[in-house]
Amino acid sequence: MELFAKKIVTLHVMNKCGIYTVIVLAISLLVGCNKYDKVLKGSDFDAKYKVAMDSYNKGDYDRAVQFFENLTMYYRGRDKAENVSWYYAQALFKTKDYRSAGYQFKSFVKMFPYSSHAEEALFRSAYCKYIESPTYSLDQTLTKEAIADFETYLEKYPSSTHTPEINGYLDEMRAKLMKKEYEIAYGYYKIESYHAAYVSFGNFINNYPESASKEDAMYYMIKSGYELAINSQESKVEERTKQVVADFERFGALVSNPKYKSDLQEIYNKSRNLLAKISK
Repeated sequence: MELFAKKIVTLHVMNKCGIYTVIVLAISLLVGCNKYDKVLKGSDFDAKYKVAMDSYNKGDYDRAVQFFENLTMYYRGRDKAENVSWYYAQALFKTKDYRSAGYQFKSFVKMFPYSSHAEEALFRSAYCKYIESPTYSLDQTLTKEAIADFETYLEKYPSSTHTPEINGYLDEMRAKLMKKEYEIAYGYYKIESYHAAYVSFGNFINNYPESASKEDAMYYMIKSGYELAINSQESKVEERTKQVVADFERFGALVSNPKYKSDLQEIYNKSRNLLAKISK
């Protein structure tokens, strides 16, 4: 019983110590926050700059963002402007706010084109768009912008150490665009919008001549062209059927899939027979 009582007393003391510790920590945090708020709301910009840099170096990037943002207008055109702009972008990047970071890195390049950080800022502005680039099924505007920005970077810094990784990112994003374009074309085919499918598959073949899906695209392009021809107004049937024959003669030999080859040969024969009837 005595031992049990001692344990209860010990637990009680420990609980009280734990509560005191939490209270002390809470008070410390509150005092710290009040201290930072006072500096942030004050007019001592050198003190703000010190807090911003200290916070960044300690890995407190959220607080660093808050202070650097507050400093940007004040230091514009002053001696610390470059540092503030650079570390503001870096802190945003560290907090994974890539959209804002990309914008700030791009702004940095415009404001400080001769800075020692300009090359890295240009790379990171493109990299932020790459990270934000969505899955292929969504709008690919950001992907196209990232590709354009990386290409601009490589033109300006052809010997950059980032070149190998950029080439990897470009391959990845182009594959995404390629998949998107193919899915759009196939979607038109599935809903029997043959004119749109024909044009889309043709664009796909021209844009991605090395694609593994090129053979599929050629097959569906010719099929779409044929369906378009036989369902056209009488005045357009001959012209569009001739185009089917021309497409087969252009692409037929490149198709190796036996099923595709057989189907395309059948389409070609039907097209030739149709043209023969029209000519009579």
